Amino acid sequence: MKILVTGFDPFGGESINPALEAVKKISDNIDGVEIIKIEVPTVFKKSIDTLDKAMEAHNPDVVLCVGQAGGRFDITPEKVAINLDDARIKDNEGNNPIDEPIFKDGETAYFSSLPVKAIVKNIKEHNIPSSVSYSAGTFVCNHIMYGLLYLIDKKYKNVKGGFIHVPFIPSQVLEKKNMPSMALEDITKGLEFALKAIIENKEDIKETGGKIS
Repeated sequence: MKILVTGFDPFGGESINPALEAVKKISDNIDGVEIIKIEVPTVFKKSIDTLDKAMEAHNPDVVLCVGQAGGRFDITPEKVAINLDDARIKDNEGNNPIDEPIFKDGETAYFSSLPVKAIVKNIKEHNIPSSVSYSAGTFVCNHIMYGLLYLIDKKYKNVKGGFIHVPFIPSQVLEKKNMPSMALEDITKGLEFALKAIIENKEDIKETGGKIS
């Protein structure tokens, strides 16, 4: 078994991206499974192209993409990606798509094929905050998650894939009043517990993870 894990470069004026830094620190082998780690650009279209090339080169069984969600206090596996780009800010190459489909021949939405509730349970059992998220936004994080699931649907039929958002790290919130953060070490551990859950659970568990609003 082989798992490809991706992390975005810094964006939005930040000098660091905790997603990428945590991905770099993940063990190269977890429970006998090879973990391949790559950096992807925070750029519409190019991020999916980079991912596609990596999937062709490494032929993984599972792909986990990781991104930063400033303002969230916990590690949040995403349940669904929507076929929409609606950028509040420009990406790292100045692209600013508004109300544009990611792929015109794609489904309205794709659900993660990873065991998101099992991931949350395993992270929380190791005393790290985690919850299921039902919105990956409309920026490059949702873009690459949707792109990944589109590629799986159209090209890589036997691959499973999904996305996890992680919070800011403390150094990013020194000048951001009342903004939550999580230590990079805990983010890294949380991602490793997520990968263990992916390895151990071929199907997701039946457990409450929904939200009222």
